[in-house]
Amino acid sequence: MTQLTTTVINAHGGLEQYGRYSTATARFHSGGALWNVKGKNGILDSSTVRVGLDPGSQFASHSPFTAPDLHSSFTARRVAVENDRGEVQAERLDPRAAFAGHTLETPWDDLHLAYFAGYAMWTYLTSPFTFASPGFTTEELAPLSEDRATLRRLKVTFPDHIATHTSEQFFSFDESGLLRRHDYTAEVLNAGPAAHFCSDYREFDGIMVPTKRRVHPVGKGGEVIREIELVTIDIDHVEFA
Repeated sequence: MTQLTTTVINAHGGLEQYGRYSTATARFHSGGALWNVKGKNGILDSSTVRVGLDPGSQFASHSPFTAPDLHSSFTARRVAVENDRGEVQAERLDPRAAFAGHTLETPWDDLHLAYFAGYAMWTYLTSPFTFASPGFTTEELAPLSEDRATLRRLKVTFPDHIATHTSEQFFSFDESGLLRRHDYTAEVLNAGPAAHFCSDYREFDGIMVPTKRRVHPVGKGGEVIREIELVTIDIDHVEFA
């Protein structure tokens, strides 16, 4: 684990504090162009997501999901929509395979959305603490200049058993060690690279969380296309338990 990895984990609350918890539950609002393109506008306008913090048993659930009495259930190998009694309404095994051949314009069904939203929010709410977990590797890269600030960068390689955007992702941190930019290519979208900006940090249960996230496409020349917001996430509250 690199020294920068240790620095940023400590800046976000530290492994000792994070290790006291097994779940994180976040109330949030989500918008952006992606949901309309995929035919899923409105489903995540106002939602609650609960994620398991143990990378050995990756889990996430959004509620409500498509109806007031329904919620999603995501793991790397299975995704489902269930009612409040736990009865399965729809289910898909090997959910990643269901994105084969997709382009950005390919419409999604509810299980596609449950998988993408599940792994994405799990990644966001557990980073950077997962970087210290078995199977994750980190490498410090040359710094990045962003809005007249110098950001320190980590290349993070995720292990194969983790469902996420792609195996190699890039995280950029400010002088205090807080995450400011997250770069990746979401393989299931097949739409090229994206730049994900984090701001408006608040402390919840001793953990620093960015409450404002904005995802923009990145052009062929590496420029961020800021006039397009692919996804927006605004967090109201997070409870670690």
